[in-house]
Amino acid sequence: MKALSILGSGSGAGKSWITTALAAWLHGQGIRVAPFKAQNMSNNAWVTLDGGEIGRAQAVQAEACGLTPTVEMNPILLKPSGAQGSQLIVLGQSRGHCPAAEYYRHFESLWQTVREVLDGWQKRCDVLLMEGAGSPVELNLLHRDLVNLRPCQYMNGRWIFVGDIDRGGIFAQLAGLWSLLSPADRARSLGAIVNRFRGDLSLFSNPQQWLEPHAPGFTILGTLPFRADLQPEEEDGLSGADTVRGSGDVMAWVRFPHVSNLTDCQPWWSDTGIQVRWVVNPQEILDARVIVLPGSKNTLADLHWLRASGLADAIVAASRCGALVIGVCGGFQMLGASLIDEPGHAGDAGRVPGLGLLPAETEFSAAKTLLQVTARCGNSEWLAYEIHMGQTRALAPIEPLHTVQDAEGTRPEGMRLGKVWGTYLHGWFESPQLRSQVAAAAGMHQHHPHPVPWAEQRKEIYHAMAEHLVAHVDLDPIRRYLCL
Repeated sequence: MKALSILGSGSGAGKSWITTALAAWLHGQGIRVAPFKAQNMSNNAWVTLDGGEIGRAQAVQAEACGLTPTVEMNPILLKPSGAQGSQLIVLGQSRGHCPAAEYYRHFESLWQTVREVLDGWQKRCDVLLMEGAGSPVELNLLHRDLVNLRPCQYMNGRWIFVGDIDRGGIFAQLAGLWSLLSPADRARSLGAIVNRFRGDLSLFSNPQQWLEPHAPGFTILGTLPFRADLQPEEEDGLSGADTVRGSGDVMAWVRFPHVSNLTDCQPWWSDTGIQVRWVVNPQEILDARVIVLPGSKNTLADLHWLRASGLADAIVAASRCGALVIGVCGGFQMLGASLIDEPGHAGDAGRVPGLGLLPAETEFSAAKTLLQVTARCGNSEWLAYEIHMGQTRALAPIEPLHTVQDAEGTRPEGMRLGKVWGTYLHGWFESPQLRSQVAAAAGMHQHHPHPVPWAEQRKEIYHAMAEHLVAHVDLDPIRRYLCL
C-alpha cells in the first residue's frame, strides 16, 4: 500500500476537495483507494452502518472511492460544543466532552489508536489518501500533531501541499512551508497545488519562476481554477458565498452559533424557483415561506441565542401567519414545550422552555443515538441518518411526520402539527419528491426540484472534479510514486 498525504496552508484551503478529487480520479482507474483523516474537528458528521460517527467529509470521500464509510476512515473526531470544549469521538463512539488541555493529555494513547488503524489499512487498499488538518508547520503544535506529518512519516508516505490563492499570499504560503520543514520531510514532497484561482489564468502562467529562488526543489504541480458548481460539501460548513443561493420563494435556514450538519440544505441548491438563505436576525425571515431550524451541537445554548436575537419570537409569529416551520434534529427539539439537560450531557446544562410549537418534551442523557435509516416519500427511498443526544416524547396525541425503516423494522418518525414539522433525520431533503412535498405545503409555486436525487448528483460531481483536476494539475509525480 502507498500512502499519500494531502496537507494544506490552513483550515479551509481545500484539502478535503483535493482529497475527494484524487479519490474519484484513482477510483476511476480501478485503483483500490480509501480516505483517511486521523483527527477531524467538525460538527458535520456521518453515521456508519455499524453505528459509529465520523466526519462527513470522510464519508463523502468514501463515496468518491466507491466505498462504504467506516470509523477507520476518521478514528478521532472532535465536535466543538462551546465552553465545555469538544465532544471527543474515538473510533466512532463518544467519550464525553473534553477541554483542549485535557485532550492533549491523551495524546500518546490517541496516537497509538491512529497507528493501529493505519496498520489495519495496509492490506485493505492500494492507496491511502491521508488528509491533514490546518497547517503542518504550526511549530508550537508539532510535538502533539497526529494528523499531518506524523502519519506520513509513520507510513513512509509522500505528500502534496494545497495552497489557497483566494486568500492571498500564495508565495508566502509555499515558501514559508518549505523553510519550516525538515530536510527529511521536504524529501517526501511530490509538489504543491495552487487552489481556488479566480480570474484570468494567463496572469498566473508561470508561478514556478517566482517560487524557485525562495523554495528550491519545491514544485508547483498546477493552478486549479475555482468552480462553484463542483463543491459537493464543505467540511467545516458553508462558505460566505453560500449565505444566499438561488432566486425565488425564500427558504430561511437559521444559522445557530453551534450549528451542525448544515449541509442538509445543499440538495435545495440545484432546484429552481427557490432562494436558500441563512439567517441570523428576525428581519431576514419576514418574507420566508419556509423556516428551517437545523441541527445544533449545543441545543440549549443555541436556544438561548435564538431568544436573545429575537428570532424565537419572529419564528413563532411567522408560524402563526402560515409559514412552514421545520426543525431538524436539535431544531426539532427546540420546537417542543421544554428541553431538560440538568447534567449538561449535550452542552449547556439546565431546563429551558422551547418554542412551544409542538406538544413535545426532550430529555437529554449520556446515551447517543447513531442510526442509519431508509426514508420514504411516495415511491422514492433514500438513505438518511440520526445522530443526536436526547429523546423527544409527545405530550399529547400528534401525527408522525412520516415512517422510516431501520434494523428493527418500519416505525413512525418525527412529528407534524399543521405547518410545524419536526424530524431527527439528517439527509431528509435529499429526495426530489420530498422537496416537492415541502414546497407544495409552503405554497412555493415557483419551485422545481432537480430530478436527480442528491446522492446521484454527488457522484456526477465527483467525476467532474476528477476531470477538472486532470485538466489543470500535473499528476505525473503522483503517478510515478503510485507506480501507475
